[in-house]
Amino acid sequence: MDRIETEASGGCQCGAVRYHVTAVRDSSHICHCRMCQKAAGNFFIALIGVPRDAITWTRGSPATFNSSDKAARGFCRDCGTPLLYDYAESGHINLTTGSFDDPSQFPPRVQFGVEARLAVFESLTIPAEGTTEETMAAYVGAIKASNHQHPDHDTDVWPES
Repeated sequence: MDRIETEASGGCQCGAVRYHVTAVRDSSHICHCRMCQKAAGNFFIALIGVPRDAITWTRGSPATFNSSDKAARGFCRDCGTPLLYDYAESGHINLTTGSFDDPSQFPPRVQFGVEARLAVFESLTIPAEGTTEETMAAYVGAIKASNHQHPDHDTDVWPES
């Protein structure tokens, strides 16, 4: 897989763990396998490979769980955000695409683990709608006023004073 030089940052929801990458692999993907479903607590997980020498943990470091004898899953010990999949024998780490500040930089190019893919995702045809003030009217103000989520950019300290 090709190494693509880039500059991108990301981290967990609460801001306790932040990272910066200077390169990624041409491997942005989603994985439907049952292990990834459980690790993400979702129907699939979105990941992108990052060469080990291209990642710097700029705040904190992920906790890990050995999901097998060969691989570990990394997450924030404070808020639980899934951050990585690390196959120890590989030259790269897979970071969760959604943990990047701008995940649109890395759209998925391939699907893995399709033997466990839910049939609905073979050709998703359910209606799509955004989250609007109308649909969240009762909650928007309260959520905005009490938001503890780290912003989608690096900060010198978090939480901000």
